Amino acid sequence: MKLGIILSHTQPETVFNALRLANYSLKQGDSVKIFLVGSGVEMDQIEDAKFNVREQAQAVLAAGGQFLACGTCLKIRESKGSEICPLSTLKDMYEIVRDSDKLVTF
Repeated sequence: MKLGIILSHTQPETVFNALRLANYSLKQGDSVKIFLVGSGVEMDQIEDAKFNVREQAQAVLAAGGQFLACGTCLKIRESKGSEICPLSTLKDMYEIVRDSDKLVTF
């Protein structure tokens, strides 16, 4: 299955659970693409003792998952992106929506 995840939050528990779903799906042999939009592009800045978002994100990357981040949203925040939040476009988001067998939003 091709799983698409649209993530627009920075609330640690919500992001943590979205990434847990991504990791579980990757372990099932699915492909996963996560598009970060709005405040979601700040995901790599989340630090929370209870919800280790960075660890979950690194596990997604290590398992072959892919992150893409809204370029406009990054520019608004004067950010150039990062490994977890690479600069992408609306076209990339469209392709995730178009090509995914299942799409979930957080």
